[in-house]
Amino acid sequence: MTEELDYAVVRRFRDFEVRRYPEFAVVECVERGDFGSAGNRAFGPLFRFISGDNSAGRSIAMTAPVLQQSSEAGEHRVAFVMPAAMDAASVPEPRSGRLRARAVAEHDMAVRRFSGSWSERRMAEQARALADAMRREGLMPSGEVTFARFDPPWKPGFLRRNEVMIALREPVRVG
Repeated sequence: MTEELDYAVVRRFRDFEVRRYPEFAVVECVERGDFGSAGNRAFGPLFRFISGDNSAGRSIAMTAPVLQQSSEAGEHRVAFVMPAAMDAASVPEPRSGRLRARAVAEHDMAVRRFSGSWSERRMAEQARALADAMRREGLMPSGEVTFARFDPPWKPGFLRRNEVMIALREPVRVG
């Protein structure tokens, strides 16, 4: 069973929910290019890191989801979430200069869950739908859209769990 990033549901809306994520650690890689190939290129060094290519020479359990953010400059930040028992200070130093470990502070995210492919077009459609739903509910975004992939690439698309996430400018009251 793969460990998943912990969160608490703060509020549910018709077609999305707001979640509060506690502080967690990631190891990330930045790649240029199109959405799909950048994600594929980043996966290799990240997987090698959790397989022992780190300063401690130890394996780290795979967790879910794999996170990806895209910038307008054509850069894609792909991150593996570290196990909950590991804070940023206890993450071994990556041996690859392409990777960096960092802490992600506690934050609220609007999240829309969907199944299907990981294509850039599909992810963009879901991001637009979430942004529209947030506007309808009077929620203000903060920062880039994050795409979350929970399943391996060999799992049939209709069975895949995917999420699109947008950070909120202000915390949402429990409701």
